[in-house]
Amino acid sequence: MKKARLLLADDHELFLDGLRKLLEADFELAGTVGDGRAAVAAFKELRPDLLLLDIGLPLLNGIEAARQVKQIAPAAVIVFVTMRTDRIYVEEAFRAGGSGYVLKQAAARELKEAIQAVLAGRFYVSPLIASKAGALPFDTSKTPTDLFGGQLTPRQREVLQLVAEGKSMKEIALILKISVRTVEFHKNGIMQELGCRTTAELTRYALGHGITG
Repeated sequence: MKKARLLLADDHELFLDGLRKLLEADFELAGTVGDGRAAVAAFKELRPDLLLLDIGLPLLNGIEAARQVKQIAPAAVIVFVTMRTDRIYVEEAFRAGGSGYVLKQAAARELKEAIQAVLAGRFYVSPLIASKAGALPFDTSKTPTDLFGGQLTPRQREVLQLVAEGKSMKEIALILKISVRTVEFHKNGIMQELGCRTTAELTRYALGHGITG
């Protein structure tokens, strides 16, 4: 049987090395990347069977990267592998189109189970997360979106993350390939929408809502 092709996205090289060793016997590794924008570009080029994605990626967080991947390929299969246990991250991960949510502190066997489950068309949530939500036993045939229950646009979330990461208006314009004036327009819109008056308040919002790590 042909091995499923995986794309791995994480900004910690030691963790990526561990994933490679764990998975290479059972799966074909199509590639590895270290930031969210690279993950979207690599997915578009390589079209793997599954994307393993951390949430706290630089330049574009994993949740926004997942949204962009799903726009490219609505049938894309995505599993988040993260240390984030807060409900807000789980909610947004599945709303973004994820099929699985696995904690990095989980046993290696659990990650393989998650991969097999989502490739078979089911959903997977780490038991620790599911128990916190009171969702055990977990129905793997139903999207967890209903279990875990921003008015910002995708572009606004992109700008917000980069602002929170300390990027200047010019740097953000270069990364997003838009004008500085457009960046300022989006930033002003974000501040009005969220009721924030300073960059520090925007940064606190981004940290508190899983938009940046």
